[in-house]
Amino acid sequence: MFTFIMTLSLFIIAISTALYLYRLIKGPSTPDRVIALDAIGINLIGITAITLIVLNTNAFVEVILLISILAFIGTVAFAKFLEKGEIIENDRDQ
Repeated sequence: MFTFIMTLSLFIIAISTALYLYRLIKGPSTPDRVIALDAIGINLIGITAITLIVLNTNAFVEVILLISILAFIGTVAFAKFLEKGEIIENDRDQ
């Protein structure tokens, strides 16, 4: 029963990721695409965590941390781009 529930949850998260991928490609605006990209990162974390539970190992804990850090940095970079129009500011006020 536990294996069935885990397989079902992986299937549901995979469908959710596919729908977010559609929103990432066809999104009507840039903020919609940013939210879809962030949600895909969260779904990847969930897929990795469920795989970690099913395989009964701790090998993927670092992968979860890496994906979460990259998703956070990507979200912050896109938010800064949407706000100011550039990510890295070359000229600083002195």
